Amino acid sequence: MEKINQARLFSGKRILVVEDEYFVADETRRKLENLGAIVVGPTANIRRALDLIAGEDVDAAILDVHLGDELVFAVADELEARQINFVFATGYDPSFVPTKYNGFALCEKPTELEKIAVALFGATDGLKRLD
Repeated sequence: MEKINQARLFSGKRILVVEDEYFVADETRRKLENLGAIVVGPTANIRRALDLIAGEDVDAAILDVHLGDELVFAVADELEARQINFVFATGYDPSFVPTKYNGFALCEKPTELEKIAVALFGATDGLKRLD
């Protein structure tokens, strides 16, 4: 997917980034901002992520599965309850993700923004959904 197409999908969208690795979070933030997204966070903390969801407009989220000693699933549950699209981004084996989340996209680190864009916002402008 070309950068111009990614920019169409991300432009103006408020994306929550939940990531505990500083350099990955910062790189993701910079890439999203270059595509016209407004980054909410990033945060490495579940409590802070839940506070951001409650206090900010969020169009979609990119969630690291493992945040230090915690797993991000409380954040995923809150996003799902609010009908906010999200993807899991992880370097770990996908078997760590409970089966209740099988319908949600799983992207490997480093963050695959092309795959994430289509997973979050669907195929538009002639783009096809990635498998």
